[in-house]
Amino acid sequence: MRPAEFRAVTAEETRTLGARLSALLGPGDLVVLSGPLGAGKTTLVQGLAEGLKVRGPITSPTFVIARVHPSLSGGPALVHVDAYRLGGFPEVDDLDLDASLEESVTVVEWGEGLVEGLSEDRLEVHIERGDEGEERLVRLSGVGPRWSAVSLA
Repeated sequence: MRPAEFRAVTAEETRTLGARLSALLGPGDLVVLSGPLGAGKTTLVQGLAEGLKVRGPITSPTFVIARVHPSLSGGPALVHVDAYRLGGFPEVDDLDLDASLEESVTVVEWGEGLVEGLSEDRLEVHIERGDEGEERLVRLSGVGPRWSAVSLA
């Protein structure tokens, strides 16, 4: 997969991008989200969840660290993790994410530098604030054989 960039002018466009990305995801996929506070990571996950048709609501799991959102349509569950408060890989390991990785779509906010060891394949998503209002720049990069032939065009 060649890296791709998208612009979202509103929060709704960020959710729509997440829903579009969900069509590429399946059981065993790891998505690593990075970007500054307020960049729109959870907003993108809301779109992913809508596309995956999982039970909500989708809110930032900062204080509970991880939430499992079961499928409402027979698809994979969404495991939504916020690694912001975690102190390093030992605390990530304590979450036992690898136990559900094979059958779920696992999305980790603030996971950069912490969760790459969970899978050789992952979709890395970096979100930055744009110059005006709610505008966001979203960069996608696939890592590993799983993503080598995937096109986002």
